[in-house]
Amino acid sequence: MLPELDKALGELRADGTLTSISQKYLKTDATGTPPSTPIRAAGVLRVGTEGTYSPFSYHDPATGQLAGYDVDVAKAIGENLGVRVEFVETPWDSIFAALEANRFDVVANEVTVTPERQAKYDLSEPYSVGEGVIVTKADDDSIKSLADLKGKTTAQSITSNWAQVARNAGATVESVEGFSQAITLLNQGRVDATVNDSIAVYAYLAETGDKSVKIAAKTDEKSEQALAARKDSGYLPELNGAIDSLRSSGKLAEISQKYLKADATGAGQAGQAPQTGGAQQNAPPQARSAWQLILDNLWPLAKAAITATIPLTIISFALGLVIALAVALARLSPNVVLTNVARFYISIIRGTPLLVQLFIVFYALPQLGVKIDPFPAAVIAFSLNVGGYGAEIIRSAILSIPKGQWEAAETIGFNYVGALRRIILPQAARVAVPPLSNTLISLVKDTSLASTILVTELLRQAQIVAAPTFEFFALYGTAAAYYWVICLVLSFGQGRLEHRLERYVAR
Repeated sequence: MLPELDKALGELRADGTLTSISQKYLKTDATGTPPSTPIRAAGVLRVGTEGTYSPFSYHDPATGQLAGYDVDVAKAIGENLGVRVEFVETPWDSIFAALEANRFDVVANEVTVTPERQAKYDLSEPYSVGEGVIVTKADDDSIKSLADLKGKTTAQSITSNWAQVARNAGATVESVEGFSQAITLLNQGRVDATVNDSIAVYAYLAETGDKSVKIAAKTDEKSEQALAARKDSGYLPELNGAIDSLRSSGKLAEISQKYLKADATGAGQAGQAPQTGGAQQNAPPQARSAWQLILDNLWPLAKAAITATIPLTIISFALGLVIALAVALARLSPNVVLTNVARFYISIIRGTPLLVQLFIVFYALPQLGVKIDPFPAAVIAFSLNVGGYGAEIIRSAILSIPKGQWEAAETIGFNYVGALRRIILPQAARVAVPPLSNTLISLVKDTSLASTILVTELLRQAQIVAAPTFEFFALYGTAAAYYWVICLVLSFGQGRLEHRLERYVAR
C-alpha cells in the first residue's frame, strides 16, 4: 500500500497538483517542493503600465521619467527579488491584450481584484486597498448614493470594474482613457459624475487642491489592487513574497505616503482621506501656466514627431506604394487568379478599421507564434492599409491613360514592362499624385493610432505630458499644431511634384 501511495503523491507533486491544492487552502506551498523562481531565473521583470495615470503611473513633469506609486512598488519588488525592472507603457484598454501577447510579465496599474480577473489571470496579494466613491461637481447635490446614478452620465475607463459598477447602477458610461480625462470631462460639465477608487480620488485632491469637485457618495464596495500576470505563470510565490516583505518592512507604506498622502496598503484604514492640516502636510505643488507647459514641451513633442511620427509615415507610405503598385497591376492582369486575389486583399483592407488591423498585427499574431516589435508592427499595418487604398488610385490612374499610348509604345518597340515604366506610369503619376497625397496626409494623422500598440509618437507624448498636469487643451493643441505643420509641408511638396510631372502629360 505504502509504495503505491508514495508513487501517487510523487505524481501529484511532479505535475503541480499538490502545490496547487496547497496554494488554494493554505496560500503557500507546504508540500516541500523546492520553490520555483522564474523571475529570478530570468533576471528581469517586465512590467506593463499606463504612464498616464497620475499618481500611480505617470511621467514626472520635472524630469520626464516614469514615476508613481505603482512604478515605485514595481521597482521595490524588483530590488527585493534582485532583478532588473523594465517598464512597457501601454494604454489601459489594451494592457491585458498586451499581457496575453507576452509583451511583458505583469501589469502594475492599479488592477482591481475581481472574480473574472482571478479566473483569467494570476493576481498577486493586494498592495493597495480602497473603496469605491462617486465624484461630482462641488455644487451638484443630485447624487447622494449609488442609486442616484440612474439616468446620469459618468466618465470611466471602459474596461475598468468601476465602469461596470456605474453601468449596473443605471448610468450611461462615456469611455475615457483614465481618471485624468474623467475629471476633465466632469469639470467641463460633459458628464455628471465619475466612479473610481478612493485612493485615486484622494491622491488627486491632495495633489491639485481642486475645490470644483467633491466626493458625493460611496459605492460600499471595497477594492483591492494587485499585480496581474498570465494564468499559471509561476510568478505568484516570488511576487507575494516580495509584497509581504515590503509591507512588513514599512517600505510599501512609505511609497504610499509619498504619492497618496495616506497609507493605502491595507495595513491601516483603507483609502482614508489625507489630513489637510498640520505642519507635515505637503502643500499642493505650484502649477505651471499653460504657456509655460507649452514652452517646456515644445522639444519633447517635436522629438516625438521627428523620431516616431515622421519616420513611421515615410516608411509606411513608401512600402505601401510598392504594395499598391503590385496590387494594381494584379487587378489589371488578364490572369483571373491574380485579379481575384488582388480584389480580395483590397476588400479586406477597405472593409476593416485600421485600428483593428493594428491590433491583429500586434496583439493577435503573437498567439500564432509571430511576435513583432511595436514600431515594425505599426509599419506593417500602415503599409498594408496604404497598399489597399493606393492600389485603386494607381489602377484608375493607369486606366485613365489613352489606349493610343500603349499602341504607340508597341510601335516603337517597347514590351509591356518597358511601356509601363517609360510611357504609362510617368503619365499616370500625374493623375495619381493628388489622391495619393491625400492618402499620405491622412497617414500622418492616422499614425496617432500607433499609441495603442506601445509606439510613443506625437499624440502619445502629448498624453504623457498632459496626464499629471490636466492641461489637455494646451498640450493637445500643441500636438495638433505639429500635425498641421507636417501636413502643410507635405501639401507644399505635393504642389511642387505636380508641377514637375506636368511634362509627362500628353498634349
